[in-house]
Amino acid sequence: MNGADRVAEARTLLTSLGFDAERSNERSALILLVLLGVTPQAPWSSARNPRLRTVEIMEHIRAQYGVDYKPNTRETVRRRTLHQFAEVMLIEQNPDDPGRPVNSPKWCYQVTDRALAVIRAYGTPDFDNELTEYLADLPGLSQRYAAARELERIPVTTLNGTALTLSPGGQNVLIKQIVEDFGAYFLPGGQVFYLGDADAKWSVWEQGALAGLGVTVDVHGKMPDVIVYMPDRNWLVLMEAASSHGPVDAKRHGELQTLFAGSTAGLVYVSCFPSRAEMRKYLHEIAWETEVWCADDPTHLIHFNGERFLGPYQ
Repeated sequence: MNGADRVAEARTLLTSLGFDAERSNERSALILLVLLGVTPQAPWSSARNPRLRTVEIMEHIRAQYGVDYKPNTRETVRRRTLHQFAEVMLIEQNPDDPGRPVNSPKWCYQVTDRALAVIRAYGTPDFDNELTEYLADLPGLSQRYAAARELERIPVTTLNGTALTLSPGGQNVLIKQIVEDFGAYFLPGGQVFYLGDADAKWSVWEQGALAGLGVTVDVHGKMPDVIVYMPDRNWLVLMEAASSHGPVDAKRHGELQTLFAGSTAGLVYVSCFPSRAEMRKYLHEIAWETEVWCADDPTHLIHFNGERFLGPYQ
């Protein structure tokens, strides 16, 4: 069997498992195949479930199927396929170390044993029965998974003392540090107008308050991760959690200026990193006239030039 035929089979399998068009496209099929260790010549009964990092998944796709995904598509692989596979327990994230930091290079994925048993029967007379039982069990499996994720949620206390929780995925550990640590040291009296969550984009969204400052948010626009309003200074502090998406570079600076063009409050741009070691990877990209904060040294800021320090520019 050639690679194209195997990919076509994988796409049909994903559709049978209930995935939508994007999670049944060629990219998603290739991701599933390498997570199962199934090559074009290997039968489905030989499927296994090695633990693989995103970069390893892309390398195996290249080596086994001749499809070369560029490094800048890594985020698409994660956000448009792997995250959805994990949500329905087709795969697990970090089964060897569930508490692994989001920015760890060891972050990995593995097909669940329950899903593997079904997939090994694909193409045999037993598959339909196996699939029916699996899909019948899935709501219960998903409920247990959701309950476990709820227990793992990250508690956050906002600047005014409001308690909320964030999902355990993505960069929410850093977002908690931004709100609680950066906020305490540099934004006393501030009001959280927006707080993103890896699972829920609009975890906190004070739409009316932003509108009162002349900001009409385009829901399709790429929001900063945290927005805090400083009423005593009339500042909107726009903070990016740069652990996975990078800092406020020149391009992002321009995007934010456009998104908040109507603001009657001054705009302050802050790139937030988990550590100075992580910041060094992006040092050459950080835009001038912005600020940098590192969670491992929370009482200090790094100022990138300009006549102001932690303030808006006209």
